Amino acid sequence: MAFGVADTMIAGRHSDAALAALSVGSAIYISVYVALIGIVQALLPIWAEMRGARREHEIGASMRQSLYLCAVITLCGTAVLLLPGPLLRFAQVPQAMQAEVQSYLAVLALAFAPALLFRLFSTLNQSLGRPQLVTWLQIGALAVKVPLSVWLVGGGAGVPAMGVVGCAWATFVVNFLLLAAALVLLRTNALYRPFGLWQRMERPDWKRIREFLRMGLPGGLSYMVEVTSFTLMAVFIARLGTTAAAAHQIAASLSAVLYMVPLSLSIACSARVSFWIGRGDLAQARRLVGMGLGLMASLAISLAALLWLLHKQLPSLFSRNPEVASTAAALLLWVALYHVADAIQAMCAFLLRCYRVTLLPLFIYGSVLWGMGLTGGYWLTYVGWGEVGMLGLNWQATQSASSFWAAATLALTLVSLCFCGLLWRAVRRPVAALGA
Repeated sequence: MAFGVADTMIAGRHSDAALAALSVGSAIYISVYVALIGIVQALLPIWAEMRGARREHEIGASMRQSLYLCAVITLCGTAVLLLPGPLLRFAQVPQAMQAEVQSYLAVLALAFAPALLFRLFSTLNQSLGRPQLVTWLQIGALAVKVPLSVWLVGGGAGVPAMGVVGCAWATFVVNFLLLAAALVLLRTNALYRPFGLWQRMERPDWKRIREFLRMGLPGGLSYMVEVTSFTLMAVFIARLGTTAAAAHQIAASLSAVLYMVPLSLSIACSARVSFWIGRGDLAQARRLVGMGLGLMASLAISLAALLWLLHKQLPSLFSRNPEVASTAAALLLWVALYHVADAIQAMCAFLLRCYRVTLLPLFIYGSVLWGMGLTGGYWLTYVGWGEVGMLGLNWQATQSASSFWAAATLALTLVSLCFCGLLWRAVRRPVAALGA
């Protein structure tokens, strides 16, 4: 996400047109990337349970089998990124913006495979309770990414200015460097030796792969619905013009940064809860669920309050255009409210996967986030509701990005309430019921 924030600042200072193109291109990329890595991320509770049950010897074979899944995911993700034209035309993205967006996504298609494999490495480390290696690698990658993006976007030293496509090439280079570092660590670090990762590749174990899909596919689809209800706002907002698209990108970028807190805490908490479920200690798992939710709520409210206080100052860091900054400041008020609901539902969603509850959350995501959130925001912005019953109110189309954020916030609040109810029911189940 720091990559995304850096790209937003660099592109925004290069030109409003580059920032608008980045808004649409990154929305499509994140939709594809998060949806598909969600399948890989769902392997975390499986490996954490193996570790909790002292079945470390099975982790290596399980990881090798996951590579077959990664191969299929890579083909799907690359194909979608190379063919974004129908979506851009359906969303009525301005013609002048489409060519640059397609070039940006074509480069990221080449970077998708190393990004996915590094995420697999990251998931393994999280399941082992050792995320520090990934942290340091990504901090080092950021130190490479920022100056490389600045150089390629603006040009210099014989390299022409590439605009937003320069951000994509910088991501391409960094993703391959991260994958190379991960492979070296897997080969040489003593942490991974007990798992026998480098044994000969077995033939596909369809029973194990079906288990991956049973956990991963609903989880990945849930990620897809959740993230597209957020990212597709950028695609639909693009028709409002460069100012609205650029302002939305600033708001979306800051929202994504805030989301890293609940995401990281959710990953950590789900790893520990799965560990204790593997040990058969459901009482300790329940205590960790309560602790995680309490900590999450406190952090989310604190960060939302901070964003509310700084909503007028932050946009000026991303754009020199006063109109863009003013529009973004108004959106950040909604982002603050959105974040609280987003944080609670994220923690609940991760913990529900620990208890093998995956299908009902997918249904709730699809019906509420796409139905009330994305569709409701589109209707408010471009269609309007006409006269409302006996009240005589006439809600005309707002033609404002704020309507998308308002609808998304209400939808996410409803999702978080539903997930809290599901989690309350799940933690009360006996051990024997968790495999159901």
